[in-house]
Amino acid sequence: MPPRKQIIEREVLALSKKIATREAYGETLLALGKENPNVVVLDADLSKSTKTHDFSKHYPERFFNMGIAEANMMGTGAGLAAAGKIPFCSTFAVFATGRAYDQVRNSIAYPKLNVKIAATHAGITVGEDGGSHQSIEDIAIMRALPGFTVFVPADAVETEGAIRAAAEIDGPVYIRLGRSGVPVIHDKENFKFNPGEAVKLRDGDHVTIIATGIMVSAALEAAEQLAKEGINAQVLDVHTIKPLDITAVVDAARETGAVVTAEEHSIIGGLGSAVAETLSEHYPVPLKRVGVRDTFGESGKPAELLEHYNLTASGIIEAVSKVMEKKSKK
Repeated sequence: MPPRKQIIEREVLALSKKIATREAYGETLLALGKENPNVVVLDADLSKSTKTHDFSKHYPERFFNMGIAEANMMGTGAGLAAAGKIPFCSTFAVFATGRAYDQVRNSIAYPKLNVKIAATHAGITVGEDGGSHQSIEDIAIMRALPGFTVFVPADAVETEGAIRAAAEIDGPVYIRLGRSGVPVIHDKENFKFNPGEAVKLRDGDHVTIIATGIMVSAALEAAEQLAKEGINAQVLDVHTIKPLDITAVVDAARETGAVVTAEEHSIIGGLGSAVAETLSEHYPVPLKRVGVRDTFGESGKPAELLEHYNLTASGIIEAVSKVMEKKSKK
């Protein structure tokens, strides 16, 4: 059975273990440093927050604190890549994709250099830092850059896979990581990260929920609740936004006839847009996008903000109800 068709059964959704994807990034980076001497790390004076600090202690000759100078960090990363190194450039998502955009575009994407941008503190779950630091447009920005691969891992296990895959890919990669702890969904012993392949977490023939990042656990919770109402929801975990697994998305739409997307990102330009573009071209079905709706974030505790912006299992269930209604009218 191919990886995208893998079905992962769970008795309890409120998974006991929570690990921030940035924590998994730091641990994987340290392991890569031991395995591959060409891996180098650049940070914009945020190493304790981005979790590159351990790498700096173990491999100081391969760690570069560039200071609060993100644009310069990206240019330096490009130079190191041109010299044959595998640079991981780390800072908060809002700075990696906003403040340093010109250098990312012209110094990394345009010459197709082998730079990995591991951006932490993405989305509204940055929390109290507020709208100025809550990057909800970063996927859209990076997705639009030619040649970039875009990973949005759902948990610690998937993050390890994404970081290792990024190191193997010859070309620029953006990895979106979070600040807060998230449930561990995947079994580390049996999970294999395949770039560009969605993972089917749950089978169903009534509706498909396509989720990414922290919203994957919310999608599974929604599917559990929907099952109690007799609605069988298929759940796809899309850890690779670009290249999108078009086959998996279209197959799911054919199997269920209705789709809901869920992401901790603007509904403009992210997963919802990618799925909408794909379905409109290949297999149009009723679609509803769950995400931030054309507004900035605001200060608050992560859980409160997720409720405020309706990025919850109940928000997904509400969207499912709407697409199921449209489906019944077709």
